[in-house]
Amino acid sequence: MKKIKNEEIYNILKRRIIELKYEPGEVLNEVDLAEEFGISRTPIRKVFQQLTTDKLLNVIPRVGAQVTPIDFIYMKSVFEVTRVLDPFAARLAVDRIIEKQLEELEAIIERLSTYDIPVDYQKAIIDDQRFHDIIFLSSGNPCLQEILLNLHNHTERLWHYSQRYFDSIDLFTDSLEKVLGAIKAKDKDGAEKFAREHIDAFVEKIKQELL
Repeated sequence: MKKIKNEEIYNILKRRIIELKYEPGEVLNEVDLAEEFGISRTPIRKVFQQLTTDKLLNVIPRVGAQVTPIDFIYMKSVFEVTRVLDPFAARLAVDRIIEKQLEELEAIIERLSTYDIPVDYQKAIIDDQRFHDIIFLSSGNPCLQEILLNLHNHTERLWHYSQRYFDSIDLFTDSLEKVLGAIKAKDKDGAEKFAREHIDAFVEKIKQELL
């Protein structure tokens, strides 16, 4: 049996947290995870440390590793940053994106347009995040990509958490389609503007529902 790498375990646990397979506040058991992956507890502890650095886990003495609650005050600070950096990445992508990446963005928009939001919400979130990931990659700026990928761990988790508040796919398709159109048209200002509108529309919806 092939030995699983720490990085693979890290990515698996991170996805479980982001997609709410591990709920906010849930305590993860070292022994159970070590048994699941067929390894000792030491690599699990190292992965827990990484996820703590990512602000996805809190290690609590005599309790264990607890999935962090969704902190709306912290999320406000995240969105203040992403509404500046996401549009900047889209602006850079206008000149740097390659044809294969454009084709993948088009495929995402096409898939999103077929989704039934009550049934396919989770798929929509994953595709939305993939759309952003391609933009970050095509920005050609590794530093910017690293920052945004980390921040989007939290924004994507909030998207998953907010499923009950969305009954239309339009919030995904309308603004993302405009972002793609601006990139294809080599319109830097438009790409930046529509990327910011996408974030603002989500934040406004959450404010309406939660405040």
